[in-house]
Amino acid sequence: MKLAYFFLLTFSVFSTGTYAETQHPTPTENQNNVKVIKATSIALRGEPKYPADFKHWDYVNPDAPKGGMITYGVRGTFDNFNRYAQRGTSPAMLEDLLNESLMASNLDEISVYYPLIAKQIEYPSDYSWVTFYIDENAKFTDGKMITAEDVAFSYNLFFEQGVPQFKKYYDGVSVEVVAKNKVKFTLTRPDKALMLSLCDLTILPKHYYHDKQFAEPFAKPPVGSGPYKVKEYEMGQHIVYQRNPEYWATNHPTNIGRFNFDELRIDYYLDETVLVEAFKKGEYDYRLETIAKNWATQYTGENFDKGYIVKEEIAHETPTGNSAFVFNVQKPQFQDPKVRQALNLLFDFEWTNKNFFYGDYQRNYSYFMNSDYASSGLPKGRELEILNQFKDKLPKEVFTKEFKLNKTDGSGNIRSEIRQALALFKQAGYSLVDNKLVDKNGKQLEFELLIFRPSEERFSVPFQKNIERVGAKMNIKLVTDASQYINRVREREFDMISRAFAGFPSETLKIQWHTDYLNSSYNWVGPNDPVIDYLVDKIAENQENEAELKAYARAFDRVLLWNYYSVPQWHLSKYRVAYWNKFSRPKQVPKYDLGEDTWWYDAEKAAKLPASQR
Repeated sequence: MKLAYFFLLTFSVFSTGTYAETQHPTPTENQNNVKVIKATSIALRGEPKYPADFKHWDYVNPDAPKGGMITYGVRGTFDNFNRYAQRGTSPAMLEDLLNESLMASNLDEISVYYPLIAKQIEYPSDYSWVTFYIDENAKFTDGKMITAEDVAFSYNLFFEQGVPQFKKYYDGVSVEVVAKNKVKFTLTRPDKALMLSLCDLTILPKHYYHDKQFAEPFAKPPVGSGPYKVKEYEMGQHIVYQRNPEYWATNHPTNIGRFNFDELRIDYYLDETVLVEAFKKGEYDYRLETIAKNWATQYTGENFDKGYIVKEEIAHETPTGNSAFVFNVQKPQFQDPKVRQALNLLFDFEWTNKNFFYGDYQRNYSYFMNSDYASSGLPKGRELEILNQFKDKLPKEVFTKEFKLNKTDGSGNIRSEIRQALALFKQAGYSLVDNKLVDKNGKQLEFELLIFRPSEERFSVPFQKNIERVGAKMNIKLVTDASQYINRVREREFDMISRAFAGFPSETLKIQWHTDYLNSSYNWVGPNDPVIDYLVDKIAENQENEAELKAYARAFDRVLLWNYYSVPQWHLSKYRVAYWNKFSRPKQVPKYDLGEDTWWYDAEKAAKLPASQR
């Protein structure tokens, strides 16, 4: 994930992995006896999987044919071509197809970086600076060379005109151009994870961006450095990306077997139901389904029966984090953890899973689902030692009870949960008056759930009804306009939202949880808690120490759970994929992704389809 992209979007999969200094390092020592290392790859922990002379990633087909076109369908719209604008919405895939970062990562490892725009990296063992050596072959799509000036310009542009959290995160990091193809970053707070995050820096052309208002929308596609250009578009309706025949890194080891389609088209739809039906009719080619009901009921018909459309489930090992109903604890009605705990009891996952999801999902019970960083049982060993420092500031249950979410029989009868919830509300100062749950001032407990997708409303309504049963009120606000929704989240104009937390204990957790980032558009909960600040800081400091990282991450996970900062939802450890049968993919699936950019157009398969679908 490109660094600048991270700061503008929501949290996704973040870096973890195994610690390593370099692959084939060349160490020297400076006058202060600090080892200086020059290498072609680097990892946060462990050893990079691929040697310096690797030919391609293991999960690609190096002989995949180039050609053909794939069409995607997306719900929503777009109104500008600046992915970094602080208002508006840009087209899907714009960042990944048009721009490159300093170094490349792959889908089998996490926080491991290999050459791309930067062919080598040099740094001292104390991580107080890092130098990148730019590949002399690297070019922007207009043919101009990528130089150290572009790297420094990009960093300064994001720092000075980008979103505030970029500036806060990189406070104290300076950049200087050492030579045409050599750029150096100096860190006043030496830290390997911070240093490595610069490998993800998106590099923008100075000659194009120097006179642009970076925070404002662009009316036309910008110059990039990636494998595709924008061929054509109709604002808000569709966009076509065309593979750049002059792409400088086509035969680079990190790109062999990837970006195989000559063209990628994305058509935009305003309605989810129409979107599914359009796929079945062949108006677009590929669909990653996220709605269980659709998967169970809509993927049928003649085109499936004849084998024209393939429907398959592909298992994955990706840590899923915690998708949840998220409380904004800066709001007065959610500041008491008893209220949050009570509302947790009113969400009937088992009934929801059976009636809406066909029993296909598993409940989230951690903020680090599907990983070794999830807490379990009672704290012990190093984790207990960490938590004992804050025994008087944490719920006593952290030390005496295994955290477990309520589990119902799926019948919809939650009388026991309602009784428990009412008892908790009473402890929080609420009482039932005329069948309304009111505080000491007679004000009913009321809040708004802000959602973006109509499908979210479907599973939120039963939760809403259970809340009504205790005399409280949850209003559901559906905002389908992407720009309006994003702006409300950025401005923290919400009581509750349905979002997914990051799945890895990386340094970037600061932006989502630390008090220093309380005004960040990604600090959804806003806890303002010194214990959480301490744990997040320690997670950042121990990125190289796996044992310590696990202990701090599990302690952090446990603190979040027992403070009931969210109502955990569910996860699925497989991809649901449907596509018109004119594509092929490598036999090996990447460990941490589906790897769609390794697929290719298969002319032999396409010839068996109706002429209109080839």
